[in-house]
Amino acid sequence: MAVILGSKVNEDGTLSERLEKRLQTGEELIRKNRVKKILVSGGLGKEGFYEGDKMKQYLVAKGIPDSLIVVDNLGNTTRATVDNTLALRKHMSFNSIIVVSQYFHVTRTKKLFEDKGFKNVSSVSPHYFEWRDFYSVFREFPAYYTQ
Repeated sequence: MAVILGSKVNEDGTLSERLEKRLQTGEELIRKNRVKKILVSGGLGKEGFYEGDKMKQYLVAKGIPDSLIVVDNLGNTTRATVDNTLALRKHMSFNSIIVVSQYFHVTRTKKLFEDKGFKNVSSVSPHYFEWRDFYSVFREFPAYYTQ
């Protein structure tokens, strides 16, 4: 299963380019049969949209069947996404996860899954860079060690 972490939805309801690139990466994983399902996870943004719902809308519009997409609208944090994903194991059977997020974020996300006992975790990041990534790299360093 691909676990695509949420990001900003714009005030007009469109996806930020960063989020769209994550979803394109997930779309590629499912089209290449690397995953059987996609979990889209995010919370309610200050813009008033649930990231998970918007992410699912995007994927369905791209031709991904509704039945292959699971929505987590309570994934307000990376830790919440991990906890919510693992809680789904009671209802869904998956043995491996591919985390989809920016390159600086996947290491901490994988560590959180592994810390919870889920070891079969890999990752992929979209080919996308923006200037705020410099800040994000530095933010992730202490976050990795304090999670």
